[in-house]
Amino acid sequence: MELAKDIEKKVREIPEDIEIVAATKYVEAEDMCKLFTLGIYSFGENREDALLKKYDALSKEPIRWHFIGHLQTNKAKKVLPKIEVLHSLDSLKLAKEIEKIRTTPLDCYVEVNMNKEASKHGVLEENCESFLKEILSYSKVHIIGLMMMTTKNSSYEEKVEQFQGLKKLMSNLNQKLNLKLHKLSMGMSDDYLAAIEAGTTTIRLGRMLWEIPK
Repeated sequence: MELAKDIEKKVREIPEDIEIVAATKYVEAEDMCKLFTLGIYSFGENREDALLKKYDALSKEPIRWHFIGHLQTNKAKKVLPKIEVLHSLDSLKLAKEIEKIRTTPLDCYVEVNMNKEASKHGVLEENCESFLKEILSYSKVHIIGLMMMTTKNSSYEEKVEQFQGLKKLMSNLNQKLNLKLHKLSMGMSDDYLAAIEAGTTTIRLGRMLWEIPK
């Protein structure tokens, strides 16, 4: 799979302080290395089997591995030792698995279901404070921020507003719990510009990076 023809220009337009995580769901291991030319070394997988396969194939490359999908606890044992960032911490059960399996702290985003969508995973906004209180004592769970996805068919303005809601939530949690959460994983190929406007620190880009065969 080839890189999108206009991707260099688009990447240059993204502020340098925003981390680009390449979502490589449909990309083979040998093609992932093409992103190095754009200065992208953070890769995100949302399937356990794909991450394990690509991790082995690219073990000699300077890749920072992220897991960006829903992580089933019965598969956590194989995935958790291989990643540096988890974007989808959404349950106490998973937090306990991290605490049990990891030998070093894992950077984690708490996934928040800001819009209460039944089809999405995540902690509800009103439950985030109690959820964080439960896991703050875990030595291997290092919460760095929050993650979310916008609702489908939202307008650009609505997406900005939804993203701003997550940023406000993080600020409130920092104040109430005396935390220093500082990272927001929000924005994908179809809404990353809205996320940038709202103050994201991390965007998860997939299909916009590639020439997708029709």
